[in-house]
Amino acid sequence: MRHAITVLAATVLLSACQHAPPPAAQAPPRTQAAIQLAASIDAYKALVAQQIMAANGAYTFSGRLPPMLPAIVVLDLSVGPDGELKSVHVHRSRDSEASAAALAAVRRVPTLFPPAAHLMHSRARTFDFSETFLFNEQYRFQLRTLSGPQ
Repeated sequence: MRHAITVLAATVLLSACQHAPPPAAQAPPRTQAAIQLAASIDAYKALVAQQIMAANGAYTFSGRLPPMLPAIVVLDLSVGPDGELKSVHVHRSRDSEASAAALAAVRRVPTLFPPAAHLMHSRARTFDFSETFLFNEQYRFQLRTLSGPQ
């Protein structure tokens, strides 16, 4: 028993002495985000929505949606096989201020979106989908893909 404790203590001490790899050897956040592949279109949209929400904390709200939404904006997004945003434009909106806020929110995402090549048709150059921005009275938003029932 005493021998097992000694061996365990020596192992812990030796592992603590090992050097961690330098920061330059670690993959940058952009590459790490690209590793995650979505199993379906809905799963892909959820990953993208999470990135948009994470990059826009000051512009979002959480919790139950209000009974009346003052603005709803639908954006069309086109993403390349590697996750690069190729284009984004307003598909539907009745509020120019909310439209500008939604476009700015997508452009604030600092990294690539997840790779989309496995979801694309064989000859497609982009993966195209839409996301709906639901705005409250303070012009903060939730994304339809992640929001609960209204």
